[in-house]
Amino acid sequence: MEQKKYTYPKEEKLKSRNTIDLMFSEGRSVSKYPLRLVYVPLPETEENPIKVGVSVSKKHFKKAVDRNYFKRLLRETYRHNKHLLLENIPGNYAFMLMYQTKDRLSFEEINTKTIQLFEKFITHIKQQ
Repeated sequence: MEQKKYTYPKEEKLKSRNTIDLMFSEGRSVSKYPLRLVYVPLPETEENPIKVGVSVSKKHFKKAVDRNYFKRLLRETYRHNKHLLLENIPGNYAFMLMYQTKDRLSFEEINTKTIQLFEKFITHIKQQ
């Protein structure tokens, strides 16, 4: 049995300005309060099947310390649950995982919502 790799390597980080712009102009999204996943298909030429970025609204968290804390939590929940995406999606995708509330949820709550969000995304993709 193959062991799951709970990593978030540099190659999986979404850094391309063009891809991010494309995502917000033509991307689709699924939501599971308080999280939102915006995604766009990537060309098959990409060596990594997924690219992920995280975002926390400055409107909800004025202090950078708070925004960075929730970005860290989002990256961690992605890292623990990315196998759900890797095992179930066809093709390559770029994702932006966003935290959209001023409520301060615990890691466990965010983790549960991330799993639900990924499952919702997978059923959404399979229906297309």
